[in-house]
Amino acid sequence: MGRPNTATKHHAPSRRPKPHEPGGPLDAIERDQAVEHSSLRAMVIHEVLREEGETELKREPAALAWSGLAAGLSMGFSFLGLALVHSALPEAPWTRLVDSIGYTVGFLITILGRQALFTESTLTAVLPVLVRRDRDTLRATIKFWLVVLSCNLVGTMLIAAFISINGLFPDEVHRSLMSFAHDGMSGAFWPTFFKAILAGWLIAVMVWLLPSAGTSKILVIMFLTYIVGIGRFSHVVAGSVDSAFAVFSGEASMRDYFLRFLLPTLVGNTIGGVGMVALLNHAPLAAEIEAAPSHETFR
Repeated sequence: MGRPNTATKHHAPSRRPKPHEPGGPLDAIERDQAVEHSSLRAMVIHEVLREEGETELKREPAALAWSGLAAGLSMGFSFLGLALVHSALPEAPWTRLVDSIGYTVGFLITILGRQALFTESTLTAVLPVLVRRDRDTLRATIKFWLVVLSCNLVGTMLIAAFISINGLFPDEVHRSLMSFAHDGMSGAFWPTFFKAILAGWLIAVMVWLLPSAGTSKILVIMFLTYIVGIGRFSHVVAGSVDSAFAVFSGEASMRDYFLRFLLPTLVGNTIGGVGMVALLNHAPLAAEIEAAPSHETFR
């Protein structure tokens, strides 16, 4: 009787691709790394900002008013920061390249502090209007804008009145404050208007970039508001501090404030911000939003 064959056949295990090979599966850590380093789709950014706008439109008017007032006060540090840095520099062709760093301070405080700033809301608050396209949302957005803008301007008036106290700053700082206040009120209507469009556009670009900026948010805010500062583009809240300072210092009248500064700047900022949303950000995604199975959730 022959010995039974006790040898067993060994089948080579099927080889799975290693995680690092092309087409191979990623392990959990690598998947997390891939997600962390991937760029947000335009639709995701759109929805992040739309949801932010929806939340803002539902805020209580009192809370919104306090936040708007805080933003107006904080933006005074753009005017003050610009003058403080400028006063320490010699008159030279490169002076504006350096002193504009001070202009970014108010924006950093306001945006990182999540305070309600009108020129930010020209993007976030209008997205629900473009998606819903109904009168109730439009009325809510207009009401939101009125509360934020009026409280922003009240805040700028208060900080401008404080900065204009005699003897508060050294003479060289006061001279810089007066110089910037004069420059802010000396432009003609149309140049101020067109510069305001650029300022509104850049602030809207900044808001659009922030959701995907990650840990670079400070750099994004600083760089784009630095460009606004270098160009001396008209910003309705930051510039209101300059112009109000000119009024409190006796260099301008309230009529000048409203007609030479506020009117062209407000209209220009709004056109720049809303145009940025409607033409360059929402319009390319409108068809995708309409066709999405979950489109009703947008409404």
